[in-house]
Amino acid sequence: MKNGTKQVEILLVEDNPADVRLVREALKESKILNSLSVVEDGVEAMDFLRKKGKYASSPRPHLILLDLNLPRKNGREVLAEVKSDEKLKRIPVVIMTVSDDEKDILLTYNSHANCYIKKPLNFDQFNKMVHSIENFWFTIVCLPQDGDKEK
Repeated sequence: MKNGTKQVEILLVEDNPADVRLVREALKESKILNSLSVVEDGVEAMDFLRKKGKYASSPRPHLILLDLNLPRKNGREVLAEVKSDEKLKRIPVVIMTVSDDEKDILLTYNSHANCYIKKPLNFDQFNKMVHSIENFWFTIVCLPQDGDKEK
């Protein structure tokens, strides 16, 4: 999706309030019009994506930023569900986690993650990471306009 003036929808699945705040701050500075939705655990993420309950009118995200270590349903389980669902599998999923464990990296790529990023601990580097993700996925990559429909 090359982005002109259309707003991009981003779903952040993150239970750490500090990381949520950092992502929000980085996206505020963006030149790309965006809307960030945040859920705190894997169960909420799947409800959001499947438009269940309080998320019945949730927007379909163009990109999912997914932490691995989540309560109730972890990021690995969310990733597996998303990538096995015909209606959701084309949404790019970027894993953002503190883990650099080779097992986590292999497991997520084997489950069709689109990208695996270790969260930087430094504020400036975290900010650059978020801007790089946004720039790559919304100005360089071509994404389907309507992920619900087969063309």
